[in-house]
Amino acid sequence: MAHLLYLPSFSQRGYLNAVIEIPAGTNQKYELDRTTGLLRPDVREGQARVVAFLPYPVNYGFIPSTLMDKERGGDGDPLDVLVLAETQPRGNVLEVVPIGLMLLQDGGELDHKVLAIPADPALRTLSVNSWAEFQQRYSIIRHMLELFFLYYDGLGVMTPMGWANEEAALEEVKKWSLSPR
Repeated sequence: MAHLLYLPSFSQRGYLNAVIEIPAGTNQKYELDRTTGLLRPDVREGQARVVAFLPYPVNYGFIPSTLMDKERGGDGDPLDVLVLAETQPRGNVLEVVPIGLMLLQDGGELDHKVLAIPADPALRTLSVNSWAEFQQRYSIIRHMLELFFLYYDGLGVMTPMGWANEEAALEEVKKWSLSPR
């Protein structure tokens, strides 16, 4: 299997690639081991991390070939992606369409998250194609995601800083890209 971090950010068909680390509906926190390229349990204080809160409401993962480097204010991890779809298997690489960007700060570091839907319409659970449609039809989901990230790791750790549209999400991918597109 190819090293997941170094898969291309964009598929051959021009969609974003998303690697799923945490399936929707689960609370075991997994992360990419950048040395081996494998998904491994996140460890905190010597224990595999289980989020002691509600399960993740979306599929959580990262955009490969990106890195939010600390020298530019990032958290040192690949750019996160939130995929609005039914539960996807851990390690699945899914073509997605960005529809927005959640702006977050985690302990003073940028920790933005691309909001995306599957490129395959058969995998979609929402009937939207843009930030404007999402805002108009499903704005409550935005509020639910804000509350989840505000509280899931303890109040005061994550700071919501707003939202941006699909163009800003693509610019964010380019900003943190490890290779020029």
